[in-house]
Amino acid sequence: MLNKITEIVKEAGKIILSAHNQENTVTAKEGKKNFVTKYDVAVQEFLFKELGKAFPDAQFIGEEGENDFSTDGLRFIIDPIDGTTNFMQDYRCSCISVALCNNNDVIAGVVYNPYTDELFSAEKGKGANLNGNRIKVSERPLSDGLALFGTSPYHPENTDETFALLRKVFDFSRDIRRSGSAAYDICTVACGRCEVFFEKGLQPWDIAAGTLILKEAGGVALNYQGREISFSAPNDVVFANPKAYKEFITLL
Repeated sequence: MLNKITEIVKEAGKIILSAHNQENTVTAKEGKKNFVTKYDVAVQEFLFKELGKAFPDAQFIGEEGENDFSTDGLRFIIDPIDGTTNFMQDYRCSCISVALCNNNDVIAGVVYNPYTDELFSAEKGKGANLNGNRIKVSERPLSDGLALFGTSPYHPENTDETFALLRKVFDFSRDIRRSGSAAYDICTVACGRCEVFFEKGLQPWDIAAGTLILKEAGGVALNYQGREISFSAPNDVVFANPKAYKEFITLL
């Protein structure tokens, strides 16, 4: 199952790498600073088609289009290009995120950065991997580690709260980082490079695959209220190793 998903995702990555003149293919979506390019649509259409052949019983939820989150059974939750603004400006940190769910339970996840050829993957109960090598979260506390964050750019009403919390985290930790791709940041925590990632208002397609990868790497994935993350609505999320999580929640 995971091998087939991985094969299809890596093929989709070639569409991203073939892109040119990205900034002139942009359409604005609802919400401030929310964009889609023709390549987002092309990658999603490719994934829907090829994954549909391999998993004919599965339903599909993707960032680009209308979605029905009430469906039960087998379903894919897909972000064709997580980090579209990066992609538009050739910042070269954008990922394909694909999660396979059974009802609300993620059973397989793949996050692929074609620019670095880093493929993070997990199957429920079988651990997490980076390019086939087992990964796990770090054991560093946040006070001795790096914190990753997102700015909720589509939701300016969150800006003041986000940056007030960021100041606390900055003072408490070694330093802060922002990549512009939530899926990639979650996986960066999963492989032990950083200790925590947080952001308000993330959609299911931003985080579904990364949630499984992080959990299988020994991490904690919860919302700001300490509850399980929903894959049918936006979430304010914290992804961390266990030590860092305990410290982070004291700053909320």
